[in-house]
Amino acid sequence: MKVSCLQENLVKGLSIVSRAVSTRSTLPVLANVLLETDNGRLKLSATNLEIIVTAWVGAKVEDEGAITIPARTIVDFVGTLPQGPVELELNEETQTLHISCSQNEANIKGIDAQEFPVVPQPDTDNRIRLETDVFKQVINQVVFAAATDDTRPTLTGVSMQFEGNQVLMVATDGFRLSMRSAQIPGQVDPPISIIVPAKSLAELARIMPDDAEAIYISLPEKRNQIIIDMDNVVLVSQLINENFPDYTPIIPKSRTTRTILSTAEFYQACKRAEIFARESSHTARVNIDPGDEITPAHATITATSSETGDNVGQIDASVEGEPIEIAFNVKYMTDVLSVIDTPQVALETISPMEPGVIKPVGDNDFVHIIMPMHFGR
Repeated sequence: MKVSCLQENLVKGLSIVSRAVSTRSTLPVLANVLLETDNGRLKLSATNLEIIVTAWVGAKVEDEGAITIPARTIVDFVGTLPQGPVELELNEETQTLHISCSQNEANIKGIDAQEFPVVPQPDTDNRIRLETDVFKQVINQVVFAAATDDTRPTLTGVSMQFEGNQVLMVATDGFRLSMRSAQIPGQVDPPISIIVPAKSLAELARIMPDDAEAIYISLPEKRNQIIIDMDNVVLVSQLINENFPDYTPIIPKSRTTRTILSTAEFYQACKRAEIFARESSHTARVNIDPGDEITPAHATITATSSETGDNVGQIDASVEGEPIEIAFNVKYMTDVLSVIDTPQVALETISPMEPGVIKPVGDNDFVHIIMPMHFGR
């Protein structure tokens, strides 16, 4: 293998794939990045056996070939090189990659590319098209609600349901639930229902190219995998082979109070309350007051710490219905408010013991449900 490419392009490609490198595997090759020539380009791949990330870098290929190189070594070394052409030349006998750039060079010992796991290819004939910016927003509005511990593996995933010209994505950790739907170009028939690890989708959102208009999803038969193709980047993830829990019973069917607030003001008030709520299980009270002829409607967010002190923040609101005081995990509240991009947000409540519903005002595609916390009087 003999290849040359620009340092900045190689750095970008390595940064895309290197997060997929395994840090705990007993297989040494999984700590490596696969470098191989592919139709006049340099192809980089890394995997931890749960996800595989591949990126292509524009290159001048003189000789074909492939090698796997320790990820940390090549990422760190190439990152310190000056901008300009980087020459990569493989000594096949010693499985050593010679890297040179300007007046700098290194020899890095690798592992035969044959030992690297097979990288699945996208199905270009049978795939689902999604608009990149829409899909990225959908991911960001649901993944944070997935569970992070493995006691219930299903809840570490995101339910994705494709039907007709819509996708519905849902995530829950048992204390909150995020649900977002979006239109997709084309039709999906028959319906498809899968569970994708939230970690894989979070990584996907991180590496999505800003200049890619669309991404394509394919589901290879009997492989229990999802392949997401983004022009010069491909992510392959294992699926969670379980049944997603029926979440419909926890979605409130009515409300007694609807409070409309400035998203930015509500977010900042919750961020301030979070400082004082850390020592009390992140509990903060939200007191909704519809107001009267003298006092305008408002919401008061309060957090108290026996060690640190307390915080009270009041923000203007528009309130329909009864006054209510309800406690929430304020960190969960800031999580959801940070992914809402409408100027106003609605908080719908029934009682202090029942879930609250958060919706962007003017956007019916996103619903977030948050369980209340108990507080003493």
